[in-house]
Amino acid sequence: MGFFTDAYDLFSISLVTRLLGRIYYPDPNGKQPGTLPINVLAAVNAVAFCGTLAGQLFFGWLGDNMGRKKVYGITLIMMVISSLASGLSFGYEAKGVLATLCFFRFWLGFGVGGDYPLSATIMSEYANKKTRGAFMAAVFAMQGIGILASGIISLVVSAGFEHKYHPPAFVDDPERSVPVEADYIWRIILMFGAIPAAMTYYWRMQMPETARYTALVVNDARQAAKDISRVLQVELAAEEEKVEKFVQDERLNFGLFSWKFARIYGLRLLGTTSTWFFLDIAFYSQNLFRRTCLLPSVGFLRPTDERNP
Repeated sequence: MGFFTDAYDLFSISLVTRLLGRIYYPDPNGKQPGTLPINVLAAVNAVAFCGTLAGQLFFGWLGDNMGRKKVYGITLIMMVISSLASGLSFGYEAKGVLATLCFFRFWLGFGVGGDYPLSATIMSEYANKKTRGAFMAAVFAMQGIGILASGIISLVVSAGFEHKYHPPAFVDDPERSVPVEADYIWRIILMFGAIPAAMTYYWRMQMPETARYTALVVNDARQAAKDISRVLQVELAAEEEKVEKFVQDERLNFGLFSWKFARIYGLRLLGTTSTWFFLDIAFYSQNLFRRTCLLPSVGFLRPTDERNP
């Protein structure tokens, strides 16, 4: 559910940018449907990812020092508050509303930046060797479900407003094609991201700290065995001597930026991060700009003046 919420929050914005342009940047001559200026469009789409980068670095460090469970709860609260605040963006004019939206989207991304790696880390630290790959695949698959959900929610909310207010196409009546009530649509879509996050908060707080963190960082093998026994509902013995030997082994104590880490794991880390980086260039840009660039260019959508917002 963490990855589901992350994907919904990050990619739902791309579905409402055309609507934001119609509402807040109408053509003064009334000849063309309103569109967001290119710099505003880029800011609205990308500001959450700036927060995500900062959040990953900060909460990743915090999760190593405070524990996964505590930080997991903090990121969830931040995501709930920021999702609601994004939908309540305020201002007397277009610049004010969108500047406020960008501010709250940054902090939403900051929370997502913490939730994203922690969800994967917690799952990998809970899973055993036989099922770790399947569990990690299930976690990342929820990103696709979250993107799909953002499209479904957008369609449902838009259809509801269209059925109630029956706005004409822009070409038929430019002024009436954008009813005042259209301003609620994008707000509801963005605020919906708070619901799955809030629903999962209780279960997240019931989760014990991961056994690997408790045993190898906190150095408490007894508590780790107790926690994992509760999760798996089996009795496990605390192998305190083995854990203590592992923690005290000088050959295993080296930092991320040490020569030893680079020699042992550097190539794997480079291979993993670089392929992930190249994937994200295509994956995120396609998701962010499909509504404004991709779908119209392949003829999937009718010209904007033939539709209401």
